[in-house]
Amino acid sequence: MCPFNAQPGSCVVREHAPCVQDNVENRKEGLPEVMEAEATKLLVSGPRRLTLVAAVVVLFGGLSAGWATIGTQQRRWIFQAMPVPPASSDELARLARTQEMESVWIEHESLAAGRPIRLHAVFAPNADAHAPLLLFLHGARQNLGRSAFRIEQMRELGFSVLAVDYRGFGASTDEPPSEIGVIEDAAAAWRWLGEHHPGKPRYVFGHSLGGAIAVQLAAALADAPAAEAPKGVMVEGTFTSIRDMFGTFKWGWLPISMLITERFDSLATVPRIKAPLLIVHGSQDSIVPSRFGQLLYEHATAAKRFILVDGGTHSTTSWRGVEQYRAALREFFHIGAPAPTASGS
Repeated sequence: MCPFNAQPGSCVVREHAPCVQDNVENRKEGLPEVMEAEATKLLVSGPRRLTLVAAVVVLFGGLSAGWATIGTQQRRWIFQAMPVPPASSDELARLARTQEMESVWIEHESLAAGRPIRLHAVFAPNADAHAPLLLFLHGARQNLGRSAFRIEQMRELGFSVLAVDYRGFGASTDEPPSEIGVIEDAAAAWRWLGEHHPGKPRYVFGHSLGGAIAVQLAAALADAPAAEAPKGVMVEGTFTSIRDMFGTFKWGWLPISMLITERFDSLATVPRIKAPLLIVHGSQDSIVPSRFGQLLYEHATAAKRFILVDGGTHSTTSWRGVEQYRAALREFFHIGAPAPTASGS
């Protein structure tokens, strides 16, 4: 059964990965999943090449149309926002309960939008009342429903998880997302965790574009008081910058750097992070090359660890590497049960 908030046909159950989306890489070669905002990549395959060609044309033609047009189009391509049909708060709460989660709403004043923003989120409490807290930040072309498997996995690994849909995604305020806007949303969700669950250590996790948001959030909190700063940061399958992602395309040689308004420059930002940093990447990630994860690791200055999951793709690394995650959480963050002894005791 598809999780709450998922659009019809967006999710199927597969062996080893319950609720892995139907765009997990079991499709024919040349049609990688369209999960994330590497979606800037716009899936450079088949007919979608025409979309990217059109994007390049609009980027250059946009010089005469103004920066606003360029920025609007870039945001559409990068975020690929996934709203869901309108539903009542009661219905969203009922659907969340089917996953043993709580439907919550987070409201904040957005400087970027110049108006209040209302975010829909789910809180997945751990059975252990003393479990640490985790802010889960999904990637582009996702929403809470399509992220249910990852949320549940993080709960199973030992966290109480808050996952949020940014503006323009899921049932959150229908406002076009932007780099500044989604970072505001992540910060609002971070505050909500601290206000509603005070005194517990907080961690942040981001997948793909969500990883870039997590890097920005963690850097902004680097000098916060100890009670507000993250105890650790985890990113999976994320990139160094939108500019570098464009460089992986067939047309990556085009000199459009000056036209990129949504930069998500994680490579320049990651040295500012002071919390321990875990970077995870799949060796077979065809959307975001694993070299980007390695570069982030090399530029990080805090305590850090890099995990390359053998055979992991952009959408399968989390479950293929679950035991590597478990070991890293135990050894690096001291979360989870101790490793069993040789005698099994």
